[in-house]
Amino acid sequence: MNEITNLLMDHRSVRHFEDKPLTREQIETIVLSAQAASTSSFVQAYSIIGVTDKEKKAKLAEFAGNQSYVAENGHFFVFCADLHRHEVIGQMENKDVIPSIESTEKFMVAMIDAALAAQNAVIAAESMGLGICYIGGIRNNLEGVAELLKTPDRVIPLFGLAVGYPAKKNDKKPRLPLQHIYHENEYKQDEEAYREELEMYNRIISEYYDERTDGRRKDTWTGQIGGMMEKQTRMYMKDFVQGKKMDLK
Repeated sequence: MNEITNLLMDHRSVRHFEDKPLTREQIETIVLSAQAASTSSFVQAYSIIGVTDKEKKAKLAEFAGNQSYVAENGHFFVFCADLHRHEVIGQMENKDVIPSIESTEKFMVAMIDAALAAQNAVIAAESMGLGICYIGGIRNNLEGVAELLKTPDRVIPLFGLAVGYPAKKNDKKPRLPLQHIYHENEYKQDEEAYREELEMYNRIISEYYDERTDGRRKDTWTGQIGGMMEKQTRMYMKDFVQGKKMDLK
């Protein structure tokens, strides 16, 4: 264990921030750290939009389900899958790049690039003593987000990232057991052991919620996730993505 691994393993989402904006130097350091992440074949298929306008942040908070910390933080970033610049590259270089841009593979590249960049940004922010919270809720209304942020075709806002000085730190949530996540050489197929690991984790999570809420909540992880997965949410996504000319062919 070292300073970096300790930082990584101490991660927790922060949802209460001090009323203190990030400095320009902090913002640029976070973005430059994001850009230092690995990128598939040097494609760099993502963009980051920083939102400082209070009205726009309030609207994003509304889109995200009225989450106050979307509007009240030190800085709000939106990470986007971006193949717009690659269409421009095709025009600049007189190359027919459209079939490639509209492939499922390049769409996956753009999403992966954006996620890798975002996690670098998170590590940079947390190394400065800042807190973060990923905001997938902006996908509740991507049409509204795209209009608000004026994103062109081939640019998909994927998630937000609220960053700021923590006013309150939540308890760290226990993760799944390592042996459940990590497979060696092949995906293990012992269904009985698999279920036993999940049941063991259910007990850990139930105890975590019980202690955190003074007995008001004792739900299990599989119960929580099963209920969430049963609900069909954001089912418009395929149509939206195709409408932005990222056709998933």
